[in-house]
Amino acid sequence: MKIRPTKGLTFDDVLLIPQKSAITSRQQVDTSSRLTDSIRINIPILSANMDTVTEAGMAIAMANAGGIGIIHRFMSVENHIRQVRSVKRAQAVMVEHPYVINPEDSISKAVGEMRKNKVGGLVVVDSSDKVQGILTTRDVNLAPETDLLVRDVMTPFERMVFLTPGFGIDQARNLLFQHRIEKLPVINPDGTLHGLITAQDVLKPIKNPNAALDEKGRLRVGAAIGVSHGEVERAAALIEVGVDVLVLDIAHGHADHCVEMVKRLRKQYPTAQIIAGNVASRQGARDLALAGANAIKVGIGPGSICTTRMVTGFGVPQLTAIMDSADGIRESGRDIPLIADGGIQKAGDLVKALAGGAETVMIGSMFAGTEEAPGSPVFRDGQKVKVVRGMASLGATMGRKQVENSVSDESAEDSEDWMKVVPEGVEAVVPYRGNVGEVLHQLVGGLRSGLSYGGANNIRQLQENAEFIEISPAGIRESGSHDVRRI
Repeated sequence: MKIRPTKGLTFDDVLLIPQKSAITSRQQVDTSSRLTDSIRINIPILSANMDTVTEAGMAIAMANAGGIGIIHRFMSVENHIRQVRSVKRAQAVMVEHPYVINPEDSISKAVGEMRKNKVGGLVVVDSSDKVQGILTTRDVNLAPETDLLVRDVMTPFERMVFLTPGFGIDQARNLLFQHRIEKLPVINPDGTLHGLITAQDVLKPIKNPNAALDEKGRLRVGAAIGVSHGEVERAAALIEVGVDVLVLDIAHGHADHCVEMVKRLRKQYPTAQIIAGNVASRQGARDLALAGANAIKVGIGPGSICTTRMVTGFGVPQLTAIMDSADGIRESGRDIPLIADGGIQKAGDLVKALAGGAETVMIGSMFAGTEEAPGSPVFRDGQKVKVVRGMASLGATMGRKQVENSVSDESAEDSEDWMKVVPEGVEAVVPYRGNVGEVLHQLVGGLRSGLSYGGANNIRQLQENAEFIEISPAGIRESGSHDVRRI
């Protein structure tokens, strides 16, 4: 038995000492940071891989704002693929695999395909994959009869406006404008379909200039996976549809099966971007770095709905955990970033986490109340709220069992019953907060101010300049509004 001689510190225990600054405007600073050792995002914020926080809608909003969303894993592999594909299809210079239909299919089938895939048009191809025409909602909506075939109402090939591979984006924009069309197929010289450009995709980079994009101009998105044997197949399927990063979702990341999973994924998919965790110690971060992770996630128990520390007695206050983990990565000899997962309640916590050694932060509960989070808001005691739950809560654990049983065809009797579950999280409600963009605006605004107080043009300089000072309970009270009646 041993006890560490120094106290563990969290965000409220410290303040950052202001530094001399040459910054005259908050807009001068650079808020971009490394997500992994080879991926940068434009704001250092991830939405958490929780089933009440991140699915496709949240991931799209996060990437449009410059961050990234990590889609949770508590769904079938097929649904997981659909979620990632939805994000990747939400914006691109060119849709690489457009939805297609045969000219001999019925209009009703075409309408069903458009509704199912939430698209406004289909490229018409024959049995040899040669383009025959294009069909849009305008064509089917104005059709006088519902029993017509696609070939009867489509725009035929000879009347189509299209591009060939090697086009420029300005060329595409000009054609869309000149012909007042919304969809522009890209067709190979042999007549087969190469891709599809839409007017929305041409306009989105203008509307969202700060968006986090991959090398093909698509929104970035991450997905969580487990560490069981079958999760390797999930990882393979997600990589196949273009996921940018895989996040190992395990409460205690400094465990043999987590380390082995990182090694296995690294061997099978050498170029895959892997985030591993969670850890809260120097040795934990060091071991995962040496196993081949591209980033390490830090945090055991700091989340607002996590009760791991109360249930197990284990954990490290979050600021100390970040600093210790940063030391562990340096000891490994690798230059990979840290992600601070949990404990962020306000913009100042974000700044302190970054100053302490993290390069990005993961946020859950603060985003659970936003419009883009899964689930609908409800009224409770006259206030609009949304539900949030820890992924080790009773409800989440039993929901996870049901998903696992449905996938493996186990009977309900074979699953762990309710009485045997020991929850390490709670289910709660949080105030409805509107669009996530509004929450991100406040967080990033606080970060910009924090960089200016730190005399830093970017996050790396913030870390180099950072000097923390411990404060007393009186100092904590002094840091907030006090001795006034708020209105």
